[in-house]
Amino acid sequence: MSGRRPRVAVVLKRTSYSVLVEERRDPHVSRLVADGDPSVARMRTTHEEHSRTVAEVHEALARLGAEERLVTAPGEPVGDVDLVVTVGGDGTLLAASHGVVDVPVLGINSAPSSSVGFFCGAKLRRNGDLEAALRSALAGELKRTVLTRMEVGVNERVVAARVLNDALFCHASPAATSRYIVCLDGIEEEQKSSGFWIGPAAGSTAAQRSAGGKVLSLGSQKLQLVVREPYTPHGERYRLRRALVGPTECLVVRNKTSEGRLFFDGPSNVTEVGLGDVITFRRAATPLVLLGLTVVRRWGERSPASSD
Repeated sequence: MSGRRPRVAVVLKRTSYSVLVEERRDPHVSRLVADGDPSVARMRTTHEEHSRTVAEVHEALARLGAEERLVTAPGEPVGDVDLVVTVGGDGTLLAASHGVVDVPVLGINSAPSSSVGFFCGAKLRRNGDLEAALRSALAGELKRTVLTRMEVGVNERVVAARVLNDALFCHASPAATSRYIVCLDGIEEEQKSSGFWIGPAAGSTAAQRSAGGKVLSLGSQKLQLVVREPYTPHGERYRLRRALVGPTECLVVRNKTSEGRLFFDGPSNVTEVGLGDVITFRRAATPLVLLGLTVVRRWGERSPASSD
């Protein structure tokens, strides 16, 4: 870094406790917390654990002489930095990743007692652990994993350029049937279902697997399509119920749903899709570099040895 101070963009999770109790002062939630209601039993302890991790990250970066830049809106461009650090869980990292292009990311699981943190390469175990991880990240000594991302377009306009986990297409109402025509590799098929998941390998152990998909190796450049609850009243068999989209291929979907929705990497990033709109899914031009990612997958499963 030519003797200059390393520049680090830091993205912090906002806990449910901080939003609902401290900021909004929601009387109902505050009462539930005070009464020890089981629906919010871990809300305060998780917040306190997160706050301790945040404090340790700030202190560690100061000791390392880093120039810290706080990113207040996850998903906004991180700017000219040497490293992006997310402090939260997988949701925080997924949201932040949309604003990251050519910068490595270190995810820090801020509340490991209640968070899986699959994408997170570090967590607070004892004093000094996070500083060691941050020092190694800035020195380029942490393991780098290159993850394929996905680009999504609607009517030839890009609506999500860097999807890391998955996209969900469905009706605005979870009780309604989704109708669409899907096209891939010369096959065109009209389908009715609860919608479908599609995404790169990083998301294949989450919703894609829950819907019946396969776990892809992290290095795969393919996308996976998995249809949710296909509606086949006459015993039809959809050829494209589960399909892999190659690195140079494009999955095309024509929407027949009156109130279609596309959700990207969670519930907050959503795009409306109208009747007749054409949606495209392809491998994004820019992958994401994650630091310190282990081979242990979600649900304690080991990463598969095969490529796809």
